[in-house]
Amino acid sequence: MPIAVKIQAVIEKSSWIRKMFEEGARLKALHGAENVYDFSLGNPNVPPPEIFEKTLRELVDSGEARDHGYMPNTGYPFVRQAVADHVGRVQGAAITADDVIMTCGAAGALNAVFKALLDPGDEVLVPAPYFVEYNAYADNHGGILKTVPTREDFTLDLAAIDAAVTEKTKIVLINSPNNPTGQIYDAESLAALGRLLLDRGEAMGRAIYLVSDEPYRNIVYDGATVPGIFTASPNSIVATSYSKELSIPGERLGYIAVNPAVDDRRNLLAALALTNRILGFVNAPSMMQRVVARLQGVTVDVSEYDRKRRLLCKGLAECGYDFITPPGAFYLFPKSPIPDDVAFVQALQEERILAVPGSGFGGPGHFRIAYCVDDKTITGAMPGFKRTIEKYR
Repeated sequence: MPIAVKIQAVIEKSSWIRKMFEEGARLKALHGAENVYDFSLGNPNVPPPEIFEKTLRELVDSGEARDHGYMPNTGYPFVRQAVADHVGRVQGAAITADDVIMTCGAAGALNAVFKALLDPGDEVLVPAPYFVEYNAYADNHGGILKTVPTREDFTLDLAAIDAAVTEKTKIVLINSPNNPTGQIYDAESLAALGRLLLDRGEAMGRAIYLVSDEPYRNIVYDGATVPGIFTASPNSIVATSYSKELSIPGERLGYIAVNPAVDDRRNLLAALALTNRILGFVNAPSMMQRVVARLQGVTVDVSEYDRKRRLLCKGLAECGYDFITPPGAFYLFPKSPIPDDVAFVQALQEERILAVPGSGFGGPGHFRIAYCVDDKTITGAMPGFKRTIEKYR
C-alpha cells in the first residue's frame, strides 16, 4: 500500500463525504453550476471591507511591505502588540505582545497549541456537534478526541462534560459561535465550565486547559455577544483567525492569545513559539500581518449574512423544517425529517441541493447548510427543499 495505513483508514471513514462532493461535481457538470444549489462549504462570500484593500494598497505603495524576510516565529512585535491591545479589550484582561503568537489561521493555531500541550494518549474533550477536523488535529499530536453531548438547543451540558473528564483530560475545546450549529455559549455556562475545570484540575494536581476556537466571534446577530474565556478560566487559550471576520480565508492568518494568568506561562509561551516553527508554519504570512495590525476590530458587513440567514430561515420554516435559529456564524443545522441524515442529504441531491450530513459533525439526525452563498442560491433551492421534505411527511 503506497500510503500510510492510518490515512487510508481516514479516507475510507470519510468516503461518504467524498462521494457527496463527487456527486455535487457531477451535478454541476451535468446541469451547470448555476443550476445546482451548493450549501456545502463555509467559504465566505461577503467581500472584505473596503478598508482591507485600501490598507493593502497603502502598504505596497509606501514600500513598507518590501521586507519579505524571516521574522520572529511568533510574528512581528508591533503586530502582536496591536492584537494584544484588541484582545485585552475583548477578553477583559491586560495582555502583552508576549502573550500573542501569530499563526497560519486558526488551524495552525490549534495544531500549535495541541503540539505544545498533548502527550500521547491525552484527551481533548469537545462538545458535539463540532468541526470535524478537530479529530485530525488531536490525532496529529498523539491526542484522543472525545465528544461530549450538548443540550437539545446545542448549549453546553456541564454535567456531561464533568462526567467525561478523566485523568487523561488535558484540554476542553470549545467553538463559539459554533460550526455547524451557530450556537453561542453564554457567560454563565463558561464561568461554570471554568470553575469545573479548575476544581477537577486541582484534584489531579495539574491544569486542564480551556481552548476556544473563535473564527466566528464577530459574525453574530440580533445584538448577541460572545463572552470572553479569560475571565472564565486562568488556564485559557484563544485560537482564531481573520478568515471569516475579514473574508480572507485564503490568506491563512490567525493568532493564539494566552491568558496571562495561565499556569507556567513562560514555558507555555516558549513551547508555542517552538511548535509554530517545527510544525512547518515557521511564521505567519508577513504581508497579512502588516495589514491586520491596522484593522483590529474591523469586520465584514455582517448585515449581509443576517439578511441571508433570515431569508433561509423564513423559507425553510414555511417548508416545515425544524431548526434553531442560529445567533452566530453562517450555518444552519436543521433536523432531518428522517433519522438517516445521510439518506436525506442524498434525497436533497436529487433536487440539485448540496448540504452536509450532521453525522459528519457528530450531530446525527441533522444536516448543515452554509448560507454564505448568493441570495439566488437560497431562493432557488426552496422548491427543492419543499419537495424533499414532503416525501417524508
